[in-house]
Amino acid sequence: MPQISATDEYQSLFDIDANLNRLVKNIELLRYINPLNIENEKKKFFSSKYNYEPIFKYPKVNFNGYKLHRLFYSQRLERIENESIRQLYEDIIYGYSGLIECIETIGQGRKFYYNSLKSFGTPTEKDIDNAKFILRFDDEDFNEDMLPLYNVHEAKAYFEEFSIRYDFKYNLKLSTHISAAAMVLNNTQTLVLRKNHKYSKNQLKVLANHEIGVHMVTTFNGLSQPLKVFSNGFPNNVETQEGLAVYSEFMSGCLTLQRLKELAFRTIAVDSLHKGYSFSDTFDLLHNQYKLNRDKAYSVTLRVHRGGGFTKDHLYLSGLKKVFKYAQNDNDLGLLLTGKVSLEYIETIKESINLGLAISPKFYTDAYTKNNNANKDLEFILKGLK
Repeated sequence: MPQISATDEYQSLFDIDANLNRLVKNIELLRYINPLNIENEKKKFFSSKYNYEPIFKYPKVNFNGYKLHRLFYSQRLERIENESIRQLYEDIIYGYSGLIECIETIGQGRKFYYNSLKSFGTPTEKDIDNAKFILRFDDEDFNEDMLPLYNVHEAKAYFEEFSIRYDFKYNLKLSTHISAAAMVLNNTQTLVLRKNHKYSKNQLKVLANHEIGVHMVTTFNGLSQPLKVFSNGFPNNVETQEGLAVYSEFMSGCLTLQRLKELAFRTIAVDSLHKGYSFSDTFDLLHNQYKLNRDKAYSVTLRVHRGGGFTKDHLYLSGLKKVFKYAQNDNDLGLLLTGKVSLEYIETIKESINLGLAISPKFYTDAYTKNNNANKDLEFILKGLK
């Protein structure tokens, strides 16, 4: 008697998954959230002695949000017999719907902020306490600002050399229109480097482990899965994915207290949105009250104020806390590398693998194979997070 494949047994599931895959191609928030005039507005802000409120311009949205909403909600999820997988897809549709609303309202002030809250939340009191706990520690002797700096072409060569250890091919692009030093675009398997940025040697190591060792690894693992949702992303996957990425920095020995403080400052800055702070208010908080240098204070402020109030950045610290705890309890990190997945759905991931609807990760973050962290203070701090 011939065996029934997972595809035959779950045909309705695969049909719905394929439908959603076609719909989500344009819903990549990072394509739209980065201002096109970052450098010009930065010059105006600094020349105004920090009193100017930047007016950012954004890429044009190239999809019809109303039609996408209608198509998402027309999916007949009742045809998915497995209860936990049906719930996952229901959550996914709500999640994608929220991202559409985020993208449609970029540049519309508080309207975007409220949509960002729905998709990414805001720091809890525990998150703020954790950020302040980190900021109480004295800076290390290691000062990244004093190290030799590398231009974007030297950085590109470094990333290409680093990538040899992973058997996948991705695109590498240089841009002046991103707020981060580097970022991964999942849909196009592209690593984007900021063209006018100067990279320290340790930052190159941080970004290589973070962007390639985790974000690219989960991108290509997701593409190898039978179900496209592993590639397109589970609900709340940002927190888990960023937690995994920063944890790889820790395990590879390049996470520094300075870097950890940067994540704490991002959390404080996101909380300032909740308090109604303007761009210049948040900058003042970071630069004058917390004594962060003006370029770093501007960078953090830009990240959280772009779009009208982007709350995603608090998830790096909360994600690190959750992934660190998960790993400390000897749980399988490979399950979290199967694609753009979330810790909250770990049992659904296991069930999917058992049912033949998912496979173990094809690529594995090499930083996780051996703990190369030699900084006991950092381990103490991470263990002390609430």
